[in-house]
Amino acid sequence: MTADRAGGVQSLERAFDLLERMADQGGEVGLSELAAGSGLPLPTIHRLMRTLVACGYVRQQANRRYALGPRLIRLGESASRLLGAWARPYLAELVEATGETANMALLDGDEAVYVAQVPSRHSMRMFTEVGRRVLPHSTGVGKALLAALPPGEVRALLARTGMPAATDRTITEPDVLLAELARVRERGYAVDDSEQEIGVRCLAVPVPDAPTAAAISISGPAGRVTDTATDKIVPVLREVAHRLAAALSSSGETPGA
Repeated sequence: MTADRAGGVQSLERAFDLLERMADQGGEVGLSELAAGSGLPLPTIHRLMRTLVACGYVRQQANRRYALGPRLIRLGESASRLLGAWARPYLAELVEATGETANMALLDGDEAVYVAQVPSRHSMRMFTEVGRRVLPHSTGVGKALLAALPPGEVRALLARTGMPAATDRTITEPDVLLAELARVRERGYAVDDSEQEIGVRCLAVPVPDAPTAAAISISGPAGRVTDTATDKIVPVLREVAHRLAAALSSSGETPGA
């Protein structure tokens, strides 16, 4: 590898690292924050950011801070559609095994966004539109995603979004949610018990080691998704999540094969 090529690859890696750090910080940062987090010298960061701004992947705000740019939207939407297409065969297996609607969601900035769904065959079933964005504190997939973050990052996210109540069972206090996330990590799955919609129960698990933070879930009427049903459904969720993770991380495997 020539020196120029090596430098080009290194610059590309650094640019993507900066974009991911911006996303982790809610999408807007200053140069000093990037320098502190990345360990790169300010002149290097400034040069990379100028290039990203020129390409439309980053924009500079009036306050001289940098924000993720609009050209990333098209890339993200295309990637989300492809990820959803890969996930659907696995979600279909969940529906076949559990009888309930299966979903997949990603953590996108401060929100959970649904990227795939396979509906239950029951006449009474749950439906969430693909592309819908929700605050993570009141959903099963959101809790599964938040449980993977350090408590400090969760508090910062909650400070940005607030914790509005979707129902009278929604957790609205950061300390209570952090305690719940500790339980999620301990037992390996998250529960939304009528916290997003009255009468609806959701069970969710993270997709381990996925290229981006992801979770899968099943949702259905509380009368069907009982504690007894939970004991049977959670092992299926975990098994499917591990196989989906393996498919997504393997360049040689076709997901769903």
